[in-house]
Amino acid sequence: MGIIASRNLEEQRREQHGITYFDRGDVTGSDGQVYSRYAIQTHFVNRGEDQAELVERYVRPLWQQGDVLSFGAKVMAMCVESVKTRDEVKPGFWANLLWRFAAINTTGVGMHEPYKMQLVIDMVGLPRVLLAAALSAVTKPFGVKGVFYRVCGKGVGGIDGFYFRSSFDIYKQLALINPENPQELCDELYAKTGMPVVLMDANDIQRDQLAKSKGFPLSDEQIQDALRDNPSGQGDELTPLILIRPH
Repeated sequence: MGIIASRNLEEQRREQHGITYFDRGDVTGSDGQVYSRYAIQTHFVNRGEDQAELVERYVRPLWQQGDVLSFGAKVMAMCVESVKTRDEVKPGFWANLLWRFAAINTTGVGMHEPYKMQLVIDMVGLPRVLLAAALSAVTKPFGVKGVFYRVCGKGVGGIDGFYFRSSFDIYKQLALINPENPQELCDELYAKTGMPVVLMDANDIQRDQLAKSKGFPLSDEQIQDALRDNPSGQGDELTPLILIRPH
């Protein structure tokens, strides 16, 4: 992180009721609605931790009536143990071949990793991966991006981990997979905490909404407006919980 980015982060830093959070400022949606966003810092969440306990510990002290919560999909995956380890993935011929043609992107390694490529093959099958790779190769010279992920489908774009450049050693040995039951998880968390919850898989390129609890007061378009600049920031900031305050 550069000096300017570090300075901005320190300017955003706040502490209240023993909780550290970062004030990401206000944004105005296309409908004129204004949102304040607070990125709440947590400890490093390990496998099997209780997501409701995380919300009660870190969000409850800052919560106000009318607030909504964006919960990071990767932390949810850790909580419900929707993960794969390197020991569970055995790269074969095609994975060891195809990963060499994948591009490294600004948010991680993409598919430029044999273990991650093999995980995709295991999830969707080799024929679909070969088709996705072929179509990606054909369309890439024309500036078309994301074809591989769209053809593979099944949440492949949500796989995170096996990062040789990760700030956390565990993510060099572990891959996170977006949970299969996001709607159920959101509704359950809302029932336990009383906080409307949206489960988001967000980065600096896109913000994928996996589900939102029943009765969530914001539309899908408003959620995108509120999170358009990815207020969760970088992974090593440990800010997977975003408190959104419409006003």
